[in-house]
Amino acid sequence: MLHEIAEVLAQHRRSALRRETTARGRAADLLALIDTPSSAAAPAALGRALEACGLAEQGPYTVITVKGQADDDGTADALTEALHHLPDCGFAVGRLPTAEPGEATAVIGTGAAAAEGGDTIATTLKNLWPTLQSRNAKVPLHGGISTPATTPGTLKGALTQARHALTAARSRKAPGTEAPMSSLTAIEDLTTLDALLTGIPADVRTAFGIHALGPLADDTNPSYRMLLETLDVFLTHNGSWARTAEALHLHVNTVHYRIQRVEMLTGATWPGWTTSWT
Repeated sequence: MLHEIAEVLAQHRRSALRRETTARGRAADLLALIDTPSSAAAPAALGRALEACGLAEQGPYTVITVKGQADDDGTADALTEALHHLPDCGFAVGRLPTAEPGEATAVIGTGAAAAEGGDTIATTLKNLWPTLQSRNAKVPLHGGISTPATTPGTLKGALTQARHALTAARSRKAPGTEAPMSSLTAIEDLTTLDALLTGIPADVRTAFGIHALGPLADDTNPSYRMLLETLDVFLTHNGSWARTAEALHLHVNTVHYRIQRVEMLTGATWPGWTTSWT
């Protein structure tokens, strides 16, 4: 009797494994289509791939990309486990052809969840993140999630968003340390310039800054340092002459003169120069 029960359980496990393998393969095909430059045949092929994964041919959809330990195949399992907690949402979990080791991506058919509130999925998954992290507390689990894609044609943009948000999540450090911190970051969380520039190499940022600022990038010149400070305060105050003058304890005419000098040195027109003196 025990042998028969064991055999039934083994058959069930093999059957479940076959279904999972098939589902992951179909999801991988879908993700490969999404990440491929569009062509005339792409919309029809994308529709068939969505249908094969049990997803509706029309959105909205949300894309999430997760990165765990490089030598751990459990990232896709962890993501699948999390997505089962979403109400009324179908999903397809797989790997992109360009994925790093330990990386998994899912397309979620948001359906009713999106109608109830745009942040429902992100909020639910963020609440689950500590539980998912507990499966391997020593290795941070990072994730990035897109805004809803309204049509299949906008899924590529959603995938780009999710991967950028993942890069931002991987750059977060635990308070007071240099250790990476497990987190799920939604693209809507990236509300600062530094966050938006996450993933751009530091040397590229530096080169762009030098190119954009021209002579002002030379901080050994006291005059240029003064102009750069004025520009920084001017932009911080959204191009307001009066508030910049107040913050720097200057006359508004002095602010106008300095910004005019910045324009002349950089060859750029900065916001607010043609506005009234307010």
